[in-house]
Amino acid sequence: MRCDLDAGAGGGARLGLIVLSTDESLEHEMGQITQGRVNMLHSRIPSIPEVTPETLRVMAGHMTGVAELLPQGLAALGYGCTSGSVMIGGDEVARLIQLAHPGVPVTNPMQAVIKGLKALGAQKIALVSPYLPSVTAPMRAHMADHGIEVIHEISFGEGDDRRVARISEASTRAAMIKAGRAKGVEAVFSSCTNLRSFGVIEAVEAALDLPVISSNLALGWDLMRLGGQAARGWGPGRLFQL
Repeated sequence: MRCDLDAGAGGGARLGLIVLSTDESLEHEMGQITQGRVNMLHSRIPSIPEVTPETLRVMAGHMTGVAELLPQGLAALGYGCTSGSVMIGGDEVARLIQLAHPGVPVTNPMQAVIKGLKALGAQKIALVSPYLPSVTAPMRAHMADHGIEVIHEISFGEGDDRRVARISEASTRAAMIKAGRAKGVEAVFSSCTNLRSFGVIEAVEAALDLPVISSNLALGWDLMRLGGQAARGWGPGRLFQL
């Protein structure tokens, strides 16, 4: 029997996402953005649960091999680790992925967050993260190098990524509101792809009258844009209203 061929799932819009083996939140929240409108293809990269600068850099050695497991012909590809993209370096992440997918645009959460904050016109921010100080300090320095100043920070001080996935959205909401009320804050950034926030972003924006951005929110927004998608209204918060 003959068969007809079409563009495939998602109407042929195909994006790639590299997810940490310890991450339980990124795919769930990314699915809320895509809602079947694009075909988001995932590959898992080995990650050590203890989050330190040293363990984050280990992922570089797996990057190309994990990217090779994704189909060719993707419109864009994202690496789903905020702190890892800082420790390895965004340019190096892109280089390692493009060894497997030459010419495909690559993004990561930190790169996407900086783009998103600049699009929102925010330069002075409050940072909420689950990390230890050894991880947040390089992140603050990286953002400063790109014109984003962290003027207030709240951290849950968690070093185990498996526990980060269990931090309640209510806890994240409380931290974002407290951090966002610091004097001079222009936006709130909730960092870490494993830290859930989609269910509270709009409530926090309403409470503070400030834009709120998360790692997953920014990564989804930038990945859609790089992949040629007009994603306005696809996700929560002011970033997806631009």
